[in-house]
Amino acid sequence: MPKLHRKWWTLIAVCTAIFMLLLDITIVNVALPSIQRSLHATFSDLQWVIDAYALTLAALMLTAGVLGDMFGRREMFAIGLGIFSVSSFVCGVSTGSTMLNVARAAQGVGGAIMFATSLALIAQAFHGRDRGTAFGIYGAVIGGAIAIGPLLGGVITSGIGWRWIFFVNVPIGILAIFITLTRMDRSKIVTSRRVDYVGFVSFSASLFMLVLALVRGDTDGWSSSLVVGLLTGSAVLFGVFVVTELRRRDAMLDLSLFRLPAVTGVSITALTLSASVFSLFLYLTLYIQDDLGYGPLAAGLRFLPVSLLAFAVSPVAGKLTVRIQARYLLGAGLVVVGVGCVLMSFTTPSSGWLAILPGLAVAGIGIGVVNPVLASSSVAVVEPDRAGMASGANNTFRQVGIATGIAGLGTIFAGQMRQRVTASLLSSPAGRAVAELHGQHLATALASGQVRTAIRRWPPAQAHALLQAYRIAFSATFDHLVLIAAAIAFAGAVLSYVLVRQRDFVPARGPGAGSPPPGDRRDGHPATAHRPGLPTGATP
Repeated sequence: MPKLHRKWWTLIAVCTAIFMLLLDITIVNVALPSIQRSLHATFSDLQWVIDAYALTLAALMLTAGVLGDMFGRREMFAIGLGIFSVSSFVCGVSTGSTMLNVARAAQGVGGAIMFATSLALIAQAFHGRDRGTAFGIYGAVIGGAIAIGPLLGGVITSGIGWRWIFFVNVPIGILAIFITLTRMDRSKIVTSRRVDYVGFVSFSASLFMLVLALVRGDTDGWSSSLVVGLLTGSAVLFGVFVVTELRRRDAMLDLSLFRLPAVTGVSITALTLSASVFSLFLYLTLYIQDDLGYGPLAAGLRFLPVSLLAFAVSPVAGKLTVRIQARYLLGAGLVVVGVGCVLMSFTTPSSGWLAILPGLAVAGIGIGVVNPVLASSSVAVVEPDRAGMASGANNTFRQVGIATGIAGLGTIFAGQMRQRVTASLLSSPAGRAVAELHGQHLATALASGQVRTAIRRWPPAQAHALLQAYRIAFSATFDHLVLIAAAIAFAGAVLSYVLVRQRDFVPARGPGAGSPPPGDRRDGHPATAHRPGLPTGATP
């Protein structure tokens, strides 16, 4: 192997793992019809292909970060890679939907371990200007993996079959495990902390129930006994978690950290970034494929502006963290994301994909600015021995943001689409025939985003009437959704600017450094102001 410094091997292993686990959030979407035909799955089964992965990823993130702090980040990272690789193989050989969904849940467990320890591994390996570069590359990988997923999914599914979406993870995972165990420095931290079993169970179960309620809310109804019961149970368990953490000396999550505005601000930034633009990717895919009629590969190509600009901007933003305070970069990046969302709100029923291209490009720039700064800030606001905890909490906020964003936007989308499509159909004779003859199938097609598939065997006049009504409704509803996403991004920009105070950051010190110099204080009065040449959040 080329003789690289061990820190760069660490970055290679971490970025490879993060790319795989984030890719599996989006890459599967375009393969769902093929999976359905192959496994004879129901629509509910297909939902769980996505939901099982997202739920375990979100529910176990924080716990995995703390375990990394306790038992060694390198070791936990390798375990996560192993779980993810084995479960990916099981996904690929699945003979039924239940087997596939259980394997997807196991993928989420491995992904949570990898994600939760990733930032801490980079933070302990890099210092000074190299840290900014490393976090810039890390941020580009995050943005690119999420954006390029539909493209790779289309290529693989149409080329060699949906099972290879999972099989390709296996050799990559094995290589990453080898690099982790042979080229990465040991990372075990001497600590007297013990496993917080009550905190682990209450937090994971509470978050699991919350995300499940959000996922099922639109399908079962927000007032249904299932959703109400899940939300109630989540609230009760979260209360148990808070009480437990306040009383324990070795708490899984030190809630006193959130007394620092910067910790709260970084968490809100992660939440609002995911709840705004990343939650829109589902509806952008629906707009390009079902509304405009592009295939999976063609749709994936149209996401390239986001991924390419995120890749290009992230390293630059990472380097700027040594010169510009985090609050300015985070706030500006979210403003750019919000502007990008606004620029996507001018579609019409006759618009093509070029109508959203300027917004996609601007949003990609904003993502590229926020991601590396958010990654570095999440571990810079805590002491090094709590970096895993902070990393897990930050990534949990990311996943909760995506879950809540998709659920909230999904409720609005479903309600407005039903109303607008029905109103448009009733305005013409052919449309009224569609409403009378295909009412139940129409509701299912609208809920699943499979309108074009549903109308293939319909009489031409009825198919044209529904497609026209759908495009009119989708344009108006989509414009509404992107404006809501923009409002979320703008709110996050304001809060990040106000809360992410430079004086709350922990001074960055290299390996073997002693205590901070006299005058470095955590009481809100740093010894000196931020100046160029120091990592974001550092005081000299």
